[in-house]
Amino acid sequence: MRTSLFALAAAATLAAGMAHAAPAEYAIDPTHTFATFEISHFGASVNRGRFDKKEGSVQFDKAGKSGKVDITLDITSINTGTATFNKHLQSAEIFDAAKYPTARFVSDKFHFQGDKVTAVDGQLTLAGKTQPVTLKANQFACYDSPMLKREVCGGDFEATIDRTAFGINYGVDWGFPKNVRLVIQVEAVKQ
Repeated sequence: MRTSLFALAAAATLAAGMAHAAPAEYAIDPTHTFATFEISHFGASVNRGRFDKKEGSVQFDKAGKSGKVDITLDITSINTGTATFNKHLQSAEIFDAAKYPTARFVSDKFHFQGDKVTAVDGQLTLAGKTQPVTLKANQFACYDSPMLKREVCGGDFEATIDRTAFGINYGVDWGFPKNVRLVIQVEAVKQ
C-alpha cells in the first residue's frame, strides 16, 4: 500500500512538472516578418513605410499561456519606396537614425483567449525613448511548416502610438497627426 501511494505521488508530481514545461524557443523568420507604419498626410493620403532589416526571438509556452518577445528593427533599413523620403525619415528631424539606429520591442506579457494570443504588452524603444505599447492580435496561429519541418507560430498585430511620446514631433505644428498606426506581421520558427 505504501509503495503504491508513493508511486501515485511520484506520478502526480511528474505530471505537474510536465504541465509546466519550459517555454519553447522560436527565432523570427525575416522572410515572413514585416514591421510597417502608416500616418495620414494632411488627410489626403496615407504615408506608409516598413523596416526591411529585423531580427529577434520569441519564447512561447502554449500550455502555460505565457511568452516573451524581443525584436529589433534597423532604422536605416526604412523603405517607403522613395529614396529621398527614406533619407528624410532617417534624418535628425524624424527618426535620427545616425544617433538611434535601432528600434526595439520587448515583452513578457501575452494575453490569451483559449490557445490564441490576443495581445502582447511590451515596451517600445524608438528614438532613444521607451514607452509601453500593446500590440493587438488580429489573427494568430501555430502550424507545422511542410517546408521547414518545424512548428511556426505567428500572427498579424497592430497598435496606434503617439509619436510625440518618443520625441518625434516633425510636422505637428503644420497639422501632421501625432498618431501612427503600426502593423506587425510576424512568424517565428521553433528552434
